[in-house]
Amino acid sequence: MANQYKTVDGNEAVASVAHRLNEVIAIYPITPSSPMGEWADLFSSMKKPNIWGTIPSVVQMQSEAGVAGAMHGSLQSGVLGTTFTASQGLLLMIPDMYKIAGELTPAVIHVSARSLATHALSIFGDHSDVMAARATGFALLASSSGQEAGDFALIAQAATLKSRVPFMHFFDGFRTSHEVSKIQMLADDVLREMIDDELVSAHRSRALTPDRPVLRGTAQNPDVYFQAREAANPYYAACAGIVQEAMDRFAKLTGRQYRLYEYHGAPDADRVLVIMGSGAETTHETVDALNASGEKVGVLKVRLYRPFDSKRLIEALPASVKNIAVLDRTKEAGSAGEPMYLDVLQAVVEGAQNGWGGMKTAPRVVGGRYGLSSKEFTPGMVKGVFDNLKEASPKNHFTIGIEDDVTHTSLKYDKNYLIRTKGRLSAIFYGLGSDGTVGANKNSIKIIGENTENFTQGYFVYDSKKAGAVTVSHLRFGPEWIRSPYLVDRADFVACHQPVFLERFDMLSQILPEGTFLLNTPFGADQIWAELPRTVQETIIEKKLKFYVIDAYRIANETGMGGRINTVMQACFFAISGVLPREQAIAEIHKAIKKSYGKKGDDVVKMNIDAVNKSVENMNEVKVPATAESTKKLATMSADSPEFIKKIVEPISQNKGNELPVSAFSCDGTFPTATTRYEKRNLALSMPVWESDLCIQCAKCSFVCPHAVIRAKAYDAAALEGAPEGFKSADIRNPKWKGKKFTIQASPEDCTGCGLCVEVCPAKDRADAKRKAINMTHQPPIREEQAKYWEFFSGIPETDRRDIDVTKIREQQVMQPLFEFSGACAGCGETAYVKLVSQLFGDRMLVANATGCSSIYGGNLPTTPWSKDREGRGPAWSNSLFEDNAEFGLGMRAGIDKQLEFAGELLKKLSGHVGDELAAAILGADQKTEAGIQEQRERVRILKEKIAKLDSREARLLIPIADY
Repeated sequence: MANQYKTVDGNEAVASVAHRLNEVIAIYPITPSSPMGEWADLFSSMKKPNIWGTIPSVVQMQSEAGVAGAMHGSLQSGVLGTTFTASQGLLLMIPDMYKIAGELTPAVIHVSARSLATHALSIFGDHSDVMAARATGFALLASSSGQEAGDFALIAQAATLKSRVPFMHFFDGFRTSHEVSKIQMLADDVLREMIDDELVSAHRSRALTPDRPVLRGTAQNPDVYFQAREAANPYYAACAGIVQEAMDRFAKLTGRQYRLYEYHGAPDADRVLVIMGSGAETTHETVDALNASGEKVGVLKVRLYRPFDSKRLIEALPASVKNIAVLDRTKEAGSAGEPMYLDVLQAVVEGAQNGWGGMKTAPRVVGGRYGLSSKEFTPGMVKGVFDNLKEASPKNHFTIGIEDDVTHTSLKYDKNYLIRTKGRLSAIFYGLGSDGTVGANKNSIKIIGENTENFTQGYFVYDSKKAGAVTVSHLRFGPEWIRSPYLVDRADFVACHQPVFLERFDMLSQILPEGTFLLNTPFGADQIWAELPRTVQETIIEKKLKFYVIDAYRIANETGMGGRINTVMQACFFAISGVLPREQAIAEIHKAIKKSYGKKGDDVVKMNIDAVNKSVENMNEVKVPATAESTKKLATMSADSPEFIKKIVEPISQNKGNELPVSAFSCDGTFPTATTRYEKRNLALSMPVWESDLCIQCAKCSFVCPHAVIRAKAYDAAALEGAPEGFKSADIRNPKWKGKKFTIQASPEDCTGCGLCVEVCPAKDRADAKRKAINMTHQPPIREEQAKYWEFFSGIPETDRRDIDVTKIREQQVMQPLFEFSGACAGCGETAYVKLVSQLFGDRMLVANATGCSSIYGGNLPTTPWSKDREGRGPAWSNSLFEDNAEFGLGMRAGIDKQLEFAGELLKKLSGHVGDELAAAILGADQKTEAGIQEQRERVRILKEKIAKLDSREARLLIPIADY
């Protein structure tokens, strides 16, 4: 029964097992579970059979609610069925889950556990979703790592068939689902040994069939419902034992022994931490380190959370324990404590009463919250929880990993506590979304994991601003099993694949002394020092770093790779990191290239191999001077940013959001708009520059710009007073605005370099067809002067909207966009339309936004592109769920219509007090034109002044809704 080592993430490990153990797989995408459905679909499309020799049917539904219904139906027809989900997707399945469990139907749902959307959407991991579904009757089995995720997918299937209790197998979203590690994949023969065909036949025998018709899912009255509900008790009572039996059988087949409640640590520990999910791995690692330094601590890993077996849990604890901390990765607002804390508290009380495991007196139990939305959970935090248990009166109902300066729940901990593992190399890579950095690092992990004895781990942090934003790869390699499901915070090697990031992030704060720093930059080894911010220079000197530079974009272009610098940077990493001998590393990269690109032809393979060879030849070590002399500083926001931007937005932009206290945030998830204008990402290597002499003033460049970076303005010549030298303008061509000036200007630090403006420009130089009225120009040399032009241009007054014919693009485009500088991908096909809508209607617009790209580039922290005009008006934005956007928007419309109706009713009652003429004008106003809207706004302004002076109930009711 060979178990082959393979480098995969948790999602693939689970999907590989689930696909081979099921017949119908209903799917619907939701982050971070989507790859499991994608893998299952791929396996079926490749005609891969399950262990019974048939290819599973994969069915995509219209929503998770639909998935649950389809799964319920397929199970009732007698097949083996599964699905994959997370977050609100799981919650949409809850009604069917009650039915599936109530009917004692064997099944497994695999959940990449994720935060629920409450005050905000979060796609990251915690246990909020599974805890919200804990009352459904599904058993809950928690895995802590990619290895366990694959293993427990099988154990859950074996246990559900025998127990008839359906299972929810869950693991931490992103932290386990997307962490790439070297694990032992399960062979088909192991699966066959674990799954009893007689139990499968028993499940089939309970199917609904007209050959043996039965009635199931009846409506019951009070006389019998209670009794019938209790009839399932024996199945739940037996479930825990069945799961342990499955774990024991699994151990005989694979050598990996698991227990429902698994203790690890000192046999005479006085302090124990109870936890489940990936945090158990961090705690395991920290327990070993603390015990090695003389402490007596332990961790109890909860595998089976439902049914909760209190007796087995108590029996797993060391008899010496005096203080227990229970950590929940969820928040249950208003409860007496989080779910697992309350369960353990009950278990301890009953254990002392009944003498389970020899327990005579109940140890003290405290509970806390950690890791919400994938918040880091580090060894320092684990130590902080154990330190709290040393206190005479340990803090209860605490939080760890944040600074709570509002309700003061947080524990202090040592942020510098570090566990060093002999022979392990840790590395951090800063890349640009879509530049290939993540893909190259996944490749590196596979090269090392599958060609050496080393264990590997890779975790990738994505900025939700899509392509063109920062990605941070965290890699570990070492001779021992890696139990570190947290970000690398002390790295032997740091690579910066985009030089502009040095101006935005203090990335070298994480590098260890005498570590290695690799920078992609157009500046040579003899030029780069003067270009570095002062803090970077100081860190390099103070930490005695080895510093290498490579012009990856030049090499990528010279070898035909375009903007994909992944192969170049990967070659440099292997050449200088020491994780493999250089010659072996280069040979393995060549081999990986042939495997990855062989199907695309010899030319593509040769191109990549040439890039590797040329990279190593052109990488140079920098001779580090003895002193730092730079005057450049780290900055992510404009110097004139308001206080909110400086105190809240800028730290988040600099990857320092973890340091913000609770008091920094609103209590209900409300944030100001118009904040991207202060964020200067400076991503573009080239930007558009306007040639006023060629321009026909069609404004198509502004029209197609997805990020509202290029703008047109028509203005009086007097507005040019004080213009910086070189600022361009032209006499306007539109006869309607004769005598005015016209300018097209782009913002250099907001441009993404997509080039759509140049593609659409129809005006060409007759003497040089390559020269258009707008042309992409290398950005760094002109960045500062163009930024001055943009600042001046932004201060030019906007054209009166009443003078604009919106049916003509050249006029319409002088309207101010109220959606600007979004985090969408460069050249996005959606945002030009969103921008256009904001120009036409933004000052009177409510946005009901579905969840997806548009909610991320539009409503993602720390900044939002939804903006305001100079009167403070602009789109008001909100998001409900993935599935209910139409209903959400309909509700907004109904609410607005009702308030309009009510305001009219109140105004009629008050007409004698505010003036019959004014009331009639407001109630009968024509608002089909900009002029009509402006006139109505003026009338409403007068109305509000008048009713503010009235002392009547109707006036007080009208004031807050008069604007409707």
